[in-house]
Amino acid sequence: MKTQRRSVLKKLFASVVGVTGIGMVANAKAVEAAPEKEAGNITEFQNVPLFSGHTIHNGLVYIAGKGAHTDPFDIKSHTEIVLKELEKELIKAGSSMEKVLKVTVYLNDIADYKGMNEVYKGRFGSKPPVRTTIAVAKGGVPGDSLVEMDAIAYL
Repeated sequence: MKTQRRSVLKKLFASVVGVTGIGMVANAKAVEAAPEKEAGNITEFQNVPLFSGHTIHNGLVYIAGKGAHTDPFDIKSHTEIVLKELEKELIKAGSSMEKVLKVTVYLNDIADYKGMNEVYKGRFGSKPPVRTTIAVAKGGVPGDSLVEMDAIAYL
């Protein structure tokens, strides 16, 4: 009886180790097969990489915030510039405005919401992305831009 129980325990242990071992091998292969993130248009500050213009991971494109740092200082002009910059970055990454899933809009002043919307409307095809619009706190949008936008799209 004792020998039979040991035999059953050995088989059970072997099967658990075997399944766990297979699981570990499968997980290792999944990690090996996972696509690395791909960064594009790296911005440097004092010769040190600061951020990428976009990153690709698992079929999604993450676009860094784009602002308008030029005259004229009106919301419609800045929104137009930002949307064109977003589109350029999407194209560099192999995507497009029609493939954008999510946009975050940062406004220097919530009073510019209507003017931003007038330019934004219709820029993402017939199925616009979900969007969050935030009026930033003290200090405003970096670089004197009246608006900044980031986006997530698919390839």
